Amino acid sequence: QVQLVESGGGWVQPGGSLTLSCKVSRLSHLYGVAWFRQAPGKERRGVASVTLGIGNKMYGDFVTGRFTIYRDTAENTVSLHMRNLRPEDTATYYCATASRETIVPLSDFNYDSWGQGTQVTVSS
Repeated sequence: QVQLVESGGGWVQPGGSLTLSCKVSRLSHLYGVAWFRQAPGKERRGVASVTLGIGNKMYGDFVTGRFTIYRDTAENTVSLHMRNLRPEDTATYYCATASRETIVPLSDFNYDSWGQGTQVTVSS
């Protein structure tokens, strides 16, 4: 069983930046890590993913170059740096890990361990 703990959420004004971190109990024997988000009354959506082997990255269309996912294998951490945040980015952000190859990296069915989530609020 893999344990994940997210941190770094909070309130930020539009145009601001935040970095979310996902501390994973182990990255060995995992295929990939992803960030998802869910706003009240909306479906959960894939934000960004990274494979732990060759480091392939994928981003949701709505990211539009504003977010960067990166891994620190020495610290067992996968982080999401978000800049130029918009009110529509307000959501609970979740980190998830996949133990097998991800067929559709930004779809949640690929992932078998999840964190508790961290809230991001973008407002003036």
